[in-house]
Amino acid sequence: MAAEVMAAGGLAVMVLERMPSPARKLLMAGRGGLNITHGEAIEGFLARYGAAAARLAPAIRAFPSEAVRAWSAGLGQETFVGSSGRVFPAAMKASPLLRAWLRRLEEMGVRLRTRTAWCGFDAAGAVLVEGGMTLAADAVVLAVGGASWPRLGADGGFVALLPGIAMAPLRPANCGFAVAWSEVFRARFAGAPVKRIALAFGGRTVRGEAVVTAAGIEGGAVYALSAAVREAIAVEGPVIVSVDLRPDLTREALAGRLAAPRRGQSIGNFLRKAAGLDAVQAGLVQEALHGGSDGSDLAGLIKALPLRLEAPFGLARAISTAGGVCWEEVDDGLMLRQRPGVFVAGEMLDWEAPTGGYLLQACLATGRAAGEGVLAWLGDQNRPAAETVIGSD
Repeated sequence: MAAEVMAAGGLAVMVLERMPSPARKLLMAGRGGLNITHGEAIEGFLARYGAAAARLAPAIRAFPSEAVRAWSAGLGQETFVGSSGRVFPAAMKASPLLRAWLRRLEEMGVRLRTRTAWCGFDAAGAVLVEGGMTLAADAVVLAVGGASWPRLGADGGFVALLPGIAMAPLRPANCGFAVAWSEVFRARFAGAPVKRIALAFGGRTVRGEAVVTAAGIEGGAVYALSAAVREAIAVEGPVIVSVDLRPDLTREALAGRLAAPRRGQSIGNFLRKAAGLDAVQAGLVQEALHGGSDGSDLAGLIKALPLRLEAPFGLARAISTAGGVCWEEVDDGLMLRQRPGVFVAGEMLDWEAPTGGYLLQACLATGRAAGEGVLAWLGDQNRPAAETVIGSD
């Protein structure tokens, strides 16, 4: 996005890509349909960015979800708003959008140089790349990603390449958490989805789904609470989240169903028949009972099952990254105050957001803002429209 803006502004632009082919994380996101943005109204939209909302607001207001949809349509990829408010390309994948985008950039004169890793700057401020080569540029946009899914190119190595720049520690965001399952539960249910539940923590309740893994639990409902849970664990150690296995039923209605006699049924069969729980949900109740939960109030347990989350999964399997370049290090145009002419965009900056289109929206918007920041800065400097280099994941 930064390259497109700068090329449209008359600059000669080169994109440096570490991997053999570009946009691998975008393509990975497209495996689930490419949730490119969200249809939520702007004020609620901005609130999704928490503490970073005020700093991200100018970029997102300048390039909101409506603009993203128009941009996509301009590449021949019409979008639609799903029932959840999430926005997807009609093709439900990233590859057609990416191919059209790369064609547009090529037609604009943007050069793409793959298998070229950014390695910092030399003493004169030139861009260092692998092999000891240097590239001169009048401006540089760094967009090398966070540290999640490092096999796709972004590994957090930029922290060491920007000495003296204040960084918030890189942490997993939209991540799963470790749970000490019993061996019996783990062997039977690892990989099983837990559908139509509600998770509550810190005064917030989220409906959705989760997935049991051999090491713990992950999935959309877990990701929605992951920032608060992660921070709480960092302060106080393992925490308890409450799981409502039947959010569509009141406790009283559930208690009425469970008042029926068991007639010699196993607890698992009884829960499935009387409470409508599936096998993995019944297994979660049994895990809680084996862990010491009170079995005299099954309805209460089903409506508020305590689940102990030990620790967040690591960055390598997180959906996104929290932390990065602190906001006080960049000006309103996203230029590093300590390095005039060097701009930062995307997950390198210290922000996080839930899944649902908010991640890609902020990456696109900050890329556009950084590109416009370059144009403004070069104009102020009365510099020629010389080569601009982008470090890319």
